[in-house]
Parts: sequence; structure tokens; C-alpha cells
Amino acid sequence: EQGFGWVKTVGRMRQVMVRGLKRVDQMFVLSMAAYNLVRMRSLGQIRPQLR
Repeated sequence: EQGFGWVKTVGRMRQVMVRGLKRVDQMFVLSMAAYNLVRMRSLGQIRPQLR
């Protein structure tokens, strides 16, 4: 559900600006790919080790 919320707010998919099911599907796939890239970046960050 977090991914869908991100797509609606950050990915601007609450109201689509394209027409047609094929284009809406392409926009959704592109937005979810962007979400996955952002998520991979945050998951892959190296955290400093406490000594």
C-alpha cells in the first residue's frame, strides 16, 4: 500500500493526464519503477557503524 500512496502523491497519479488504458498503464508502470528506484536507493544506503 505504501507504493500506491507514493504513486498517488509523488508520482502524480491521483488524476491522470493521459487518455486511454494503454497510456495510463504505461504511466503507472513508469511511476512504480520510479518508486522502486527511490526505495532501492534508501534501502542500499550504508549506515555508519557505532563504535
